[in-house]
Amino acid sequence: MEFITSSFYPTEILALIQYKFLRSNNKSKEISSWSERKKRCYQFLEMTSGSFSSIIMELEQEYRDLICMFYLVLRGMDTIEDDMTIPIDKKIPLLRTFHEKISQKDWIFTENGPNEKDRQLLMEFDVVIEEFLLLPKECQVIIIDITKRMGNGMADYIEKTSHDRYSIITIKEFDEYCHYVAGLVGIGINDLFNAVGAKVPSTSKNSKIIISMGLFLQKINIVRDFTEDLNENRKYWPKQIWTKYVEEIDELILPENKISSIYCLSEMILNTLLHVIECLDYLFTVKNGDILIFGFAAKPLIIAYATLALTFKNYNTFAVKNKVKIRKGEAAKLVLQCTDMYEVARLFKEYTKVILKKNNDSLDPNFMQINIACGQVNIQFL
Repeated sequence: MEFITSSFYPTEILALIQYKFLRSNNKSKEISSWSERKKRCYQFLEMTSGSFSSIIMELEQEYRDLICMFYLVLRGMDTIEDDMTIPIDKKIPLLRTFHEKISQKDWIFTENGPNEKDRQLLMEFDVVIEEFLLLPKECQVIIIDITKRMGNGMADYIEKTSHDRYSIITIKEFDEYCHYVAGLVGIGINDLFNAVGAKVPSTSKNSKIIISMGLFLQKINIVRDFTEDLNENRKYWPKQIWTKYVEEIDELILPENKISSIYCLSEMILNTLLHVIECLDYLFTVKNGDILIFGFAAKPLIIAYATLALTFKNYNTFAVKNKVKIRKGEAAKLVLQCTDMYEVARLFKEYTKVILKKNNDSLDPNFMQINIACGQVNIQFL
């Protein structure tokens, strides 16, 4: 299917071939020597993370296993948080104690709803636990700490919103939620790299820009997944923003509110754009270190930025079925091009031009602020 969607873009076809076939051969010999348990963990990584698994696979093995296990632990907890069929009185204690479960051999969870897409991961979570317990103790401690903090943050959020029909009221609450579910992930990854001696910046001295990367990535997902979340009664767009445009959040999908919906989308995009400078600041700190770690940080950011550019002014964001996503061929091309800071800068400038070109409605209340935000991104590369 990805070859069909990229059929009018020859360079994307070439990128797909190179990425899907040539790169897979590089790891085949190594993978054949893995235990069946480890192979299953990496199967779960591919099943649950989509294109992110390919980016993880490019890391050296000592880093790759750490990030794989960290991701699967958090994906397992996130699968409990996302599942709206689990009663709140069961979900909250599970989230608050999930950090304890990941050290309990043979623990599994079989009570997800039948339609929860990642339920199989939790049904075989004992496999993840066994591999997690093989990690260096220092790294286990880091993962347990982040899992505990994230689980408590998720539980606090659920407790608060169980008494309110809207999930998130203010922009501050929006940032706090994204901090718990994504900002802490960045902190954990940087701590894990530091723990095994990778050349990355100090977490304590750079926590603000590391967290901002997580917020940026999470906010892109929340903007893109608006209709899907709304259908599951998950309302992540802050009331402080959408009440400027409609009276009720579900009115954003009504055709008669198209202009107001586009303007609301613009403000959500603007809120996300404000994190880009700090994302770039982090890339500047790692650009002279391990090239694979630089790529690991840069690739999700440029794919997210391309998604932001595609989502901006795109009314399909409010469509019931058609999720806004960049073509897999485009994503493969971007991944292959993220070779150094010069190329990353070129790509950011390219998509900034796309945003500026689409920002052509001076009646949009966010018109000027978006131009300013894009100008600040371009200034970073002068």
